[in-house]
Amino acid sequence: MNRNTVNGNKVDEKVRLVKQVNVFDCVALVTGIIIGSGIFLSPKGILENTGTVGWALMVWVLCGIFTFVGALCYAELGTSIDKSGGDYTYLRILQPILGFLRVWTMILAVSTVPWTVLAITAARNITASLIDADCDVDKKAATQILAACILACIIFVNCWSVKLSRMLQIYLQPSLSFLGLIISSWRNVGFEPRFQHGHTDSFQNAFDSSEVKWVQFPKAFYSGLFAYSGWQFLPQVTEEIVNPGRNIPLSITLSVAIVMVIFMLTNVAYFAVMSPFELLASDAVALTFGQRVLGGWWWIMPVAVTCSCIGSINGGIFGTARTFFVASREGQLPDILGMIHVNRRTPLPAAAFALPICFMMLISDDVFAMINYLSFSRWLFIATTVATVPYFRWKYPDIERPFKVPLILPILFTLCAVVLVMTSIISATLEFVVGLAITLAGIPVYLVCVWWEDKPKGITTATKSATKFLQKFFFVVPQEVKTYESLL
Repeated sequence: MNRNTVNGNKVDEKVRLVKQVNVFDCVALVTGIIIGSGIFLSPKGILENTGTVGWALMVWVLCGIFTFVGALCYAELGTSIDKSGGDYTYLRILQPILGFLRVWTMILAVSTVPWTVLAITAARNITASLIDADCDVDKKAATQILAACILACIIFVNCWSVKLSRMLQIYLQPSLSFLGLIISSWRNVGFEPRFQHGHTDSFQNAFDSSEVKWVQFPKAFYSGLFAYSGWQFLPQVTEEIVNPGRNIPLSITLSVAIVMVIFMLTNVAYFAVMSPFELLASDAVALTFGQRVLGGWWWIMPVAVTCSCIGSINGGIFGTARTFFVASREGQLPDILGMIHVNRRTPLPAAAFALPICFMMLISDDVFAMINYLSFSRWLFIATTVATVPYFRWKYPDIERPFKVPLILPILFTLCAVVLVMTSIISATLEFVVGLAITLAGIPVYLVCVWWEDKPKGITTATKSATKFLQKFFFVVPQEVKTYESLL
């Protein structure tokens, strides 16, 4: 391929990130990341911790509103600071070590563990469909191998072509799968017949106060917010979005609204088909729903789960690779991660960087525990990021802000997020202590690898030699055109 072409399109010869992500791509990216496996897992957790159908649905609504407010705050940051990297970039501007700790936790668990869990979930759905229960095949080993193949294929796509990863996100758009299933159940055996014949038992006394578990409501909100997670990813790719001042807020608004509607319709569908007791007794709510509604076509549900998981992984890797790329460009990660493939214009090393980490996660039995350990730090960083909205208004009043939110929104969001963090400290003290230790372990790493500039000549020489070798191996070079205006 000619150096002046990207995916068959002519571009200038200088290596840079190309603006090619449009509104449709943005909506597919955000909805695809959010609708991973959470909607298949969270309904049971929310109902368990609320006690009634009415309050379970109310938690879904409140989590959606909370998500929407946070997304609007990120939209202001993404349109006023035209640099990719998302919350890493905003935290680094606030304080460099905060940015490093954010990317440190992303590498260790916050980003890599969910991808691994989603790959395992997708692999389990595939192996459950293909391998009989009485088969001698080691299902655990088969699941791990298949999950590794899924991760490798998705990361390869992100290394190979931005256009290909965008198309994969669109074709595996889980929201479309969900809408199709919901519409199918409505028109055939789901909603219409059950409501017409009075089968609305699940919605009778939906807000019965005697059944409400008020003490466990924080856990219900955690389950709901887990299902909505991913709304903050779009500013990670700001430099590649066409007309970000318009498309970021528009895409975020559309995406969160679409997801809220899908989640509510899906939950109503669940309760229209299953009683609360049946839903709580089910180990796989979506599968039970599919068996009740779709009959012999029940296998569509595992396919939908698999597509959702793959779409979420692809969107997550697409965005997070840009965060690693920016962190390297800022001197907080190895230089090789801040380079772009000469022909394909992809941040190839940054995208490939996650693969060995995910492979290590696959062979660990504690991969699921890592999510609990670092969930508090994730929300602490999100709260701090949203708190930068009023701070940047004061510190940098003259920068252009194509989109602005009322200041009361970031203040309320930050306070609510801090309450979530505090409740996690009280309800899961051990996980909090372990997660805090993992997060703080990044401080000495930062001091040695980033803050300490006058390193011995031997270390510097070895680092440069390794970087040159990897440059030749991956056929990458540093970005030759600045695609942003830095505040600092």
